[in-house]
Amino acid sequence: MFPAASVPPHILDPTPRGDLQFRMQTGDLTKRCPRRRMVAWYRLVRVLVARFESVRRLEVRFVKQSRIAAPAARVFAFHESPGAVARLTPPWEPVVLVEGGDSLRPGSRVVLEMRIGPARVRWIAQHTEYEAGRLFADTQLRGPFAHWNHRHWFLDDASGGTLLRDEVDFDPPLGPLGRWLTGSWLQSKLRRLFDFRHEATRRIVESGDFPGATS
Repeated sequence: MFPAASVPPHILDPTPRGDLQFRMQTGDLTKRCPRRRMVAWYRLVRVLVARFESVRRLEVRFVKQSRIAAPAARVFAFHESPGAVARLTPPWEPVVLVEGGDSLRPGSRVVLEMRIGPARVRWIAQHTEYEAGRLFADTQLRGPFAHWNHRHWFLDDASGGTLLRDEVDFDPPLGPLGRWLTGSWLQSKLRRLFDFRHEATRRIVESGDFPGATS
């Protein structure tokens, strides 16, 4: 192919047109000169590939943070208590806990089965980080996303309460196409899910309604 420096200047439009700062000249010129058409198409492909690569490398981040009127150790203890996964699952989500959910330690797994449209999908997540009373994290090993990493933070707010913070870095399936097709829908779905989870955590923890709760 031809390096950018070898492209004859009269083929390029000197006026920028958005991200594509060139266009093929019209008329008989390009019809009479296949080489010029090929160079112009080559440059177009280079620009589109560069834009595709920049989008492909981007992950999407979702963050939800709220305050719980209880110490971080207590909020963390609820997440480690039996049945926490089920209590943090919204009633409108068709999710079944198949395996795990009894440990947050690195290497432990949670297997969920859910329905997405007419299909049943199995989601396998593995815990990867653990700091008692402060943090745990999980990552998807198999499931509906191309990539999913979720960090759960329990931060002392210096006023006797906890800032519960969820950070989710994910990539939908199908790469840039999936991001374009499902981006706003996924953000809305995650917002609703984590609104429920945070409100449920606040209600359960502040009332002490879980096994092993201490004042």
